[in-house]
Amino acid sequence: MKTIAIIPARGGSKRLPQKNILPLGEIPLVAHGILYAKANSEIIDEIYVSTDDAEIKKVALQFGAKVIDRPKSLAGDLEPTVSALKNTLEQIDSDIENVVLLQPTNPLRPKSLLKEAFDIYKKGNYESLFSVSRNHQKFGKITDHKFIPFNYAIGQRSQDLDPLFFENGLLYITKASLILDDIIVSENAFPFEVNHIFANVDIDTQEDFEYAEYLYQKLITHNS
Repeated sequence: MKTIAIIPARGGSKRLPQKNILPLGEIPLVAHGILYAKANSEIIDEIYVSTDDAEIKKVALQFGAKVIDRPKSLAGDLEPTVSALKNTLEQIDSDIENVVLLQPTNPLRPKSLLKEAFDIYKKGNYESLFSVSRNHQKFGKITDHKFIPFNYAIGQRSQDLDPLFFENGLLYITKASLILDDIIVSENAFPFEVNHIFANVDIDTQEDFEYAEYLYQKLITHNS
């Protein structure tokens, strides 16, 4: 039974055109996930890129991934990620046990992230795992022109807040059987905490991309 990585990378991004092949540190965005999967070959047996775009397909093949041609019907703006994963599994003639989802819009990951997360996933016999990060902000909502605190009382110190966490998108590990049932994160999924600056990178706009470029130059290029 295999563990595979799937990188869903459709074309047609509107807010940041061709974002999945934009060069981040001279490496196309989608290729960062491929290289990360290759660096974890003791866990990942095969790497697949699901795409509807010819240029993304070309880049994926150049960097050594296998490509699944995604139907246009599964590449719309509102199409959930799980449909691309399910379509990939349905086209692979192999026994797949685990799927590692690596989103191209989260190209920067701590080196040890997958190994540490996969160890917990296997030892705990979990059916799915996803990465989360703690948020230290004070949240509230505005009703009738009044700010109503959500997770704190006015005057409360930030360090005294009850911890809240957000799904950072860096990593998902899921049983293939769940994906075939249209599920990535199950009700009993293990929330793997990642408190790293890379958790704040999720590229959807030009500003997001420029922030990723800054971190890449500062934390990766200068330390290599």
